[in-house]
Amino acid sequence: MRYNVSSANNAEYMTASHPFPKTDAFKELESLIGLRDVKRILAEVTAFSLIQSRRSQMQLKTCPNALHMVFKGNPGTGKTTVARILGRIFRDIGILSKGHLVEVERADLVGEYIGHTAQKTREMLKKSLGGIMFIDEAYTLAQGGEKDFGHEAVATLVKAMEDHRDNLVVILAGYSYEMERFLRSNPGLRSRFPIHIDFPDYNADELFSIAIQMYAERDYELTSGCRWKLKNHLQEFVRQRHPHSGNARYVRNLVEKSIRMQALRIVNKEPLRRKELVTIEEVDLPDPESLSS
Repeated sequence: MRYNVSSANNAEYMTASHPFPKTDAFKELESLIGLRDVKRILAEVTAFSLIQSRRSQMQLKTCPNALHMVFKGNPGTGKTTVARILGRIFRDIGILSKGHLVEVERADLVGEYIGHTAQKTREMLKKSLGGIMFIDEAYTLAQGGEKDFGHEAVATLVKAMEDHRDNLVVILAGYSYEMERFLRSNPGLRSRFPIHIDFPDYNADELFSIAIQMYAERDYELTSGCRWKLKNHLQEFVRQRHPHSGNARYVRNLVEKSIRMQALRIVNKEPLRRKELVTIEEVDLPDPESLSS
């Protein structure tokens, strides 16, 4: 079973007819801006798991429930956020016992001498049991040639995935090109990660909606002029962005910077009315060059 999401013409991933439990995790997934195809494939994976459980209860043959995944995309496209929500969804439907997310990178798995890597990797796997191990920039595990200790980490991971197949999900994440090259270099690894999900860059309208959502979550409102300026700012950002430009991370930086600039503008004002405390004005939006991705 391998899912590769690319079509933009998929129907909505979830309708009222789908019998998914309306838990907080499902509601949080639905509330994410954009990511329609990502949501669609996660709905398919979840439905598959639920149906296999039903078939097992009725003594019918079941398909292997291999749920290890590869998340491919640029920074700030929602990979870690979706993985965290997915762990809770899998807990809610009984696939994982805890549903927590353990984020790791090369330094957490690879040691400095023979035997050290296996020990470090097993320690992280132990912390991950019952949940999801999320390995960011997973291709760095194969960056040092044949003698690199990263290969030992991969071998230890593969064994644990077999030994704990019923209570552990491993997600490899990173840039699309680098992840494809990493998987091509290790066909055995590719076969153990049957679900591949592409996280596209957000368009300008989606980034604008994400920004408005972030302001609302923090109890801030934008003037009409500020909304216009923000929309134009993000359209320009999308036109000029490079592959590693941050996406939603850039928007978060922009929102947080504007809130600090608003605070600086009104801090000495007395008396302060509620409207002044919650309003972001055009002057509060930072210049693009002042933001890091």
